[in-house]
Amino acid sequence: MTEKVRFLEEIGANGHVALNVLQYDGWLLRFANGYTSRANSVCVLYPSTRPVEEKIAYCEKCYASQGLPTIFKVTDLDKEFSDLLAGRGYQIVTPTDVMEVVAWNAENAPLCHENSGQVSSGSGEAHCMFSPEPTEWLPHYFAFENVTDKTKKNTFQKMLSRVMIDATYGILYYEGEPVACASIAVEHGYALLHNVIVTSSMRGKGLGEKLCRAMIAKAKEMGAEHVFLQVVQSNQVAMNLYKKLGFQKDYTYWYMKKA
Repeated sequence: MTEKVRFLEEIGANGHVALNVLQYDGWLLRFANGYTSRANSVCVLYPSTRPVEEKIAYCEKCYASQGLPTIFKVTDLDKEFSDLLAGRGYQIVTPTDVMEVVAWNAENAPLCHENSGQVSSGSGEAHCMFSPEPTEWLPHYFAFENVTDKTKKNTFQKMLSRVMIDATYGILYYEGEPVACASIAVEHGYALLHNVIVTSSMRGKGLGEKLCRAMIAKAKEMGAEHVFLQVVQSNQVAMNLYKKLGFQKDYTYWYMKKA
C-alpha cells in the first residue's frame, strides 16, 4: 500500500502543480502564492535522514519567508508524524479521501465526436465540450467557484500552464448554457479527475454525474485505465456521487496547520 500511496501522491502533484518546489530530504515544499493547500504545503512523501525537529523548523522558516502559513500534507501512512505535529500545536484540517475507479467500458461511456477542434460528449439537453487548453474553460471555472481575486486567477492560470502531463478541460452545457466544468490529467494509465464544480443554481439536477461520466469516458479515450480523485470527507454530496460512479477509497490525507 505504501508504494500505491506514493505513486498517487506523485502523479496527483503532477496534475495539480505548484509554481515552485523545494526538495528537502525526502519532503517536497510546494509554493503557489497561497492558492490551494495542495500547492502550498509540505508533502511528506519519502523517508527522512535528518532529525525531524530540525526539518520542521526549516519548513516553518521557508514558509514564513514567503508570507505563508506552514502547512504539512500528511497521509494515513504517517500517523506518528501527525501526532508529533499535534504536540507542537498543529491541528488537523480538511481530511480528504483519495478514491479510485477502473475506467468504464466503452459501452458505458457517452458517445464522442469531433467538433471544431474540440470534442462534444453526450446528447440531448446536456453535453460536454472538451479542449486540451484551459483558455475557454477558465472563465467558467472562476465563475462557478466564485473566484474574483485577480491574484488568485493569475496564480491558477500559471499553475495550469505548468502542467506537463496530458490534460483536458471539460465544460458541461445544459440547454445551451455552461453549467459545470472539470479537468483531467493523465499519466501512466491513471487520470486525476479534479476541479469538478457545478454552478450553484443548477445543483441537484444530476449534472455532476453527467459531467463525471463524460470526463471518465474522455480519460479512457486518452489511455487511462484508472481514474482517481480527491474528495473532502465533509462533502457528503460529492462523496455519494463518486461512490455511485464506482469509486472506492484508497487512502486518506489531511493537512496539519497551526490555529
